[in-house]
Amino acid sequence: MFSKHLTPRMMSVLLIPLWAFAAMALPRPASASETVDRIVAIVNDDIISLFELNKVYRPYEERIKSIGYPPQKEEEMLYKVREDLINQLIEQKLTDQQTELARIAVSDEEIDNAIERIKQANYYSDEQMLEGLKQEGFTMAEYRDRLREQILRTKLVNREVKSKIVITEEDIRAYYQEHKDEYQGEKKYHLRNILLRVSPYADDEEKAEIKDRLEAIRAEIEAGKSFAEMARQHSEISLADEGGDLGFFAFENLAPHLKSALEDLEAGDMTPVLDTEQGMQLFYVEEIQREAGKTPEEAMAEIEEKLYNEIVDERFQSWLSELRENSHIKIIR
Repeated sequence: MFSKHLTPRMMSVLLIPLWAFAAMALPRPASASETVDRIVAIVNDDIISLFELNKVYRPYEERIKSIGYPPQKEEEMLYKVREDLINQLIEQKLTDQQTELARIAVSDEEIDNAIERIKQANYYSDEQMLEGLKQEGFTMAEYRDRLREQILRTKLVNREVKSKIVITEEDIRAYYQEHKDEYQGEKKYHLRNILLRVSPYADDEEKAEIKDRLEAIRAEIEAGKSFAEMARQHSEISLADEGGDLGFFAFENLAPHLKSALEDLEAGDMTPVLDTEQGMQLFYVEEIQREAGKTPEEAMAEIEEKLYNEIVDERFQSWLSELRENSHIKIIR
């Protein structure tokens, strides 16, 4: 939200979102003895209380219980999510401590600007934003506190991780060479087809007969007859009079079965006979065009961002793991 290089994994650590474990498994339901607040984890000189844990845990508990899993499965899922949330709260506490040590601060103006960017990106009025927060169970003051935490941790990542990453031109050119196909430009096929319709009530024998007819037509074309002329004579679609000319199609927009059939073909080649929803079909590649691709120089900014994101995520996880190893952490069951 506030840094284009902040990865989804980092976001989940820096600010625990309410959707983070919606599809995951969850913890044992709280017993009567757990209704009184207590310590569930110690992180250096700080603690994580049962109240803090339950605050983030309850929405997932309610959601999973509403699904109607068998009792054992429900208990396993609740336990798994509880453990995951404890670990995320520990990582959050560690980053909070590092933020304080680094004397990183966030001004009210920065929070105001962040809120304005969110409103503009989603076309929210002040009233719509307040209503949306209310539906999520937040007051504006609580939301501002969350934004403050998120900006603080983003600044911490900038300081501890991103500022130490350098992407060289050699790195970019190496990536380009390894992923050259991604930058070659869109491929377009000029296609013709011959279609023989198959009744939805046709039995296997009738389908086989129609396929044999189209195989015979294909053999005649391979022997030298014009595909366009054979389409005029035999195809059962309105474009038959135009020699079955379908026009140009971007490869990415073609149906999966047709992509597979065309993948290794060149101009002048035909597909095998294809059994499709429309009937038995034969496709002819009239021409292949490729739009101008990107040179290494043109793709440089895009590749740099990709590499940056990958390295930031890797370095952040390494930094966080090292931080955990050098910290006093105790989970109290």
